[in-house]
Parts: sequence; structure tokens; C-alpha cells
Amino acid sequence: MGQDQLRVGLVGTGPWATTVHAPGLADHPGTVLSAVWSRRPEAAAALAQAYDAVPTSDLDELFEQVDALAFAVPPTVQADLATRAAEAGKHLILEKPIAADLATAERLADAVTSAGVASLVMLTLRFAQQTRDWLDGVTAAGGWRGGSVRWLSGALLAGKYATSAWRQDPAAGALADIGPHAFDLLDAALGPITGVLAAHRGPEDLWQLLLEHEGGITSTATLSLRLPVQPTVVEYSVFGEHGLRTLGRTGTANDAYTALLDDFAAMVSCGTTTHPCDVRRGVHLARIVDQARAALSR
Repeated sequence: MGQDQLRVGLVGTGPWATTVHAPGLADHPGTVLSAVWSRRPEAAAALAQAYDAVPTSDLDELFEQVDALAFAVPPTVQADLATRAAEAGKHLILEKPIAADLATAERLADAVTSAGVASLVMLTLRFAQQTRDWLDGVTAAGGWRGGSVRWLSGALLAGKYATSAWRQDPAAGALADIGPHAFDLLDAALGPITGVLAAHRGPEDLWQLLLEHEGGITSTATLSLRLPVQPTVVEYSVFGEHGLRTLGRTGTANDAYTALLDDFAAMVSCGTTTHPCDVRRGVHLARIVDQARAALSR
């Protein structure tokens, strides 16, 4: 381990933890995977052994081993553990949604702010270079009148996430899982989302939403994880004075995670706690999800 490498603990041992977090943390020059926490000791031991890390199911032991924590657990578990980690002075890489509800997300953000620790949310698409280039061009051009996103997938019908209990929960589903990704890029491209004007939830957990942005711009989002669409369709578009500009799903999750770790290591090294994708971004996106649920009941 290099002297300047961040000692990072991984919270969780599921598919995302094993395929993205663990190899990314182990391979990045600015981080080392120091410990693995799981409520299942055998799972923590197996993953930790592969990376010469310390397995544990004890939070105090985990905190003693690391400078930062990366989370790959359900939102209800993450919110509690991440709040305690922030209070212990640990920097955080958070999954989206950062909590199961807005009030809990706000408490987590308050703990991060009070502790003065760095935080980033795993808004994977945001860290892809093609996305960054697209957003730079869109924001530089301006003059946009609206936009849309379509994210259609069969991820909850079969495959490694089909048994994910929190995603299968009717209170979560597509809105909580892919909604933050969808809203984040529309918000970054068109300006802050200020409200949800209308929401409809149909069969197959198909969400259709009408969003309002600052300045009166509107956008739409169509989301589902229960449609037999192969491969997954991810398509963003903005339109206005400069015509139509589109963005599809780009790059790999592993490449995006490497870019996220670049930013995270730099934040900790420089003592910076603000970033476009920090915990406050997570709260903003949690607020939009909360507004979507409220709009559905109107």
C-alpha cells in the first residue's frame, strides 16, 4: 500500500460490490481495498480473501481499518451505516438512492456536512467521459426548450438483480433504482428540476413523468425495469434552438467507477467536500423521487 493511498472499506458483498467496487478499489492507484463488511461472515471472508483485505461483521472494527467506505447495500441499510460512518469521520462513496426516503436522506447529508467528510454518489453515467463531453456541449450551447429520457429494461425479470429484495419492493422499483440516474442527467442538462407536474405508473412498473425545470422548461421520463427489452434502452435527448442532441448509454460501469475514484481521491487529498455528485445531490434526487410519489397520488 502506498503512503498516499486511501484505505477503503467495502460495505456489501453482492453483485455490484464484487464486479465493480472491489476490483475498482483494488486496482486504482489512489485507493486500496482494506476491509470488507457483510452481515454474512462467509461472504465477507470470501471477497476479502480475493483482495488480501480484512473481513468483518463488526462496525467498530471496520471503522478502525479504513479512511473511507464504499457502499453497495440496500438504501435502508446504507443510510444508517453511512450516517454512523460520517460521524466517525469516514469519507463516503454512496449508492443511489442514498436513502429510502427524503427525511432520512436529509439526516445523512446533515451528518456528512457536520463531520466535514468527502462524499460522492454512484451516479455512474455522470462519470463516463462521453457523458461529460455531451453535458459540456449541451450546457455551453444553451437555448434548450425541453428534453426526455427513456430507460427500459428487463433487469428485474431475470438476471443477477432479479432477486434484489429492495428493487422488487413496490415502493422502490424503477423509480428508486433508475429514477435518480434519469433525473440527474436531465437536471444537469436542462437546469434544476423544481417539481413533478404529473406522474403515472402503469403495468410492468412503467413510470411516465412530466418534470418542471427552472425557467419553465419541461422534460419527460419513461422508466421501467420489468419490460422484456434486450438490450436495455437508455436514451437522453434535449431539443431547442440548436436542434436535437441525444445521448445513449456509454462506456462501462468499471471505467466510470475509475473516474469516480479519481475525483474521490482528489477530494480527500485536497480537503474538498463539495462536488456536483456529492451527498447534497443525493438529497436533491431523493426530493424528486418523493415528489413523483406525491404526484402519483394526486
